[in-house]
Amino acid sequence: MSGRTRMLALDAGQTGIKVRVRQGGGSEDILLPGIRTAEPLLPQLAAAAREAFDRTGVRATAVAAGVSGLTSREADASALLTLLDGSSVREVALAHDSTTSFLGAMSDARGAVVAAGGGVVTLAVGRTEVARVDGWGYLMGDAGSGFWIGREALAAVMRAYDGRGPETALRDVAQQHWPDLSEAYIDLQSSDDRVSTVASFAAQVARLASAGDEVARDISVRAGRELAHSVEAALGRVLDEGEPADVCAIGGVFRSAMLHDAFVERLESSPLEVTLREPAGEGIDGVMALLDLGTGHPLATAVSNARV
Repeated sequence: MSGRTRMLALDAGQTGIKVRVRQGGGSEDILLPGIRTAEPLLPQLAAAAREAFDRTGVRATAVAAGVSGLTSREADASALLTLLDGSSVREVALAHDSTTSFLGAMSDARGAVVAAGGGVVTLAVGRTEVARVDGWGYLMGDAGSGFWIGREALAAVMRAYDGRGPETALRDVAQQHWPDLSEAYIDLQSSDDRVSTVASFAAQVARLASAGDEVARDISVRAGRELAHSVEAALGRVLDEGEPADVCAIGGVFRSAMLHDAFVERLESSPLEVTLREPAGEGIDGVMALLDLGTGHPLATAVSNARV
């Protein structure tokens, strides 16, 4: 993006939109409310961009966005550019957040990035092939994610409540939210915040796993193995036999020591030749790189571009 001095990057998830505005040699980050999946996406991105312009005073000439759950129907940079008509924006790039997570963490390296927060998606990039694994949302996938962990925790709580499963300190945590556990499911199912509420239990699972709660430990280990399994599946689709690859694990669920250890243990026992490495950056850094992505990069076809 040589010669371009004013840029706005949107790292858009359901829990928040991280915005980075660059002007000249400096940059500023702000946080806006997350995207609402039940409403049209592109108008929300356009509104976020305009709010960022208003709050920072920067009139960007280029906007790039990495978006959680972006579908092929919504990945229309031209439509987003039209929604920004009347602004200073002359160029737009739009991609799924698995693409921007990879670029932020790995840049031009080959390998896999698993990004696990409330949801999860894994992306592997080989010499010419790209493979995405999971990221199918809380109803159909996101195995090992914060939501998955929280759902497993609440299921264990209700099994203990019924006498179908072992007792767990997670029950006390749940009763802080719902003193009468017999009515918890009604309150949860009718809540607009049910996804984030369920995912919020992941932090308590990590805490109680470290404290020795066997149910929390089991959930954490299974989550780590699920995430490693996704990495194995993704790499298996893009690597030549015997080809080494780097792996980056990013996102809040990896703050759980037991989950992280289970993830590493499974990968180390894998027949694949993988090396775990620290990420070079985060998703917002990958969004900033979208407009510089060369046409020969395997991920170039995953980016929608528009220019006037």
